[in-house]
Amino acid sequence: MKYEILYPEAFPVVECWLERGESIKAESDAMIAMSPTVDVEGKMDGGILGGLARKFLSGESMFFQELTARRGRGKVLFGHALPGGILDVELDGSYGLTIQKDGFLASTQGIDISTKAQNLSRGLFSGEGFFVINARGRGTIFISSYGVIHPINLDSGEEFIIDNGHLVAWPDYMDYKIEKASSSGWISSITSGEGLVCRFRGPGVILIQTRNPDSFEAWIRSIVPAR
Repeated sequence: MKYEILYPEAFPVVECWLERGESIKAESDAMIAMSPTVDVEGKMDGGILGGLARKFLSGESMFFQELTARRGRGKVLFGHALPGGILDVELDGSYGLTIQKDGFLASTQGIDISTKAQNLSRGLFSGEGFFVINARGRGTIFISSYGVIHPINLDSGEEFIIDNGHLVAWPDYMDYKIEKASSSGWISSITSGEGLVCRFRGPGVILIQTRNPDSFEAWIRSIVPAR
């Protein structure tokens, strides 16, 4: 499958060319346009239990779109609802990718998407919930964000602190811990507007988004009169 990410600096769209028999899996309602040679169907990875886990545990859609070029070569355009970036990540099968809620957009054949449980403290305090998405296999996965996606590459033993509302995805072999933003105490952490942050340790590449959707939602609520 060949593809190109169009308009990467504004409102990106992924343009894919599928050979006959090829398919791509996308988040529900991601398809924008497609050739008449392509069929779209609703599918559940992992069967009914897998779909229910995504819906009720991680907050993702129960169904994926599976777009297949059944009647010859075809083109598919897909995107996501938020004004933000799209990044392609190649997985070679040696590790999985942990993805925050709403971060998965699409993937090629050979990538399995499942719901992964975090431990109690991470799920409670990380801002990502007790369950996140885990992508494994060999192929290409497309990650979406609110704002631009920025990679942070950490060397072995190097640490970096990230606001939990800006996390998008990270390798599942990376370890991190939750801590208060300010070393001065909880009051300083809360009054700074940060609260809790995630401290990652390398090696590995963390993908972050340059805008925080929760902060944007709070701003919208502040200017919209309550009914």
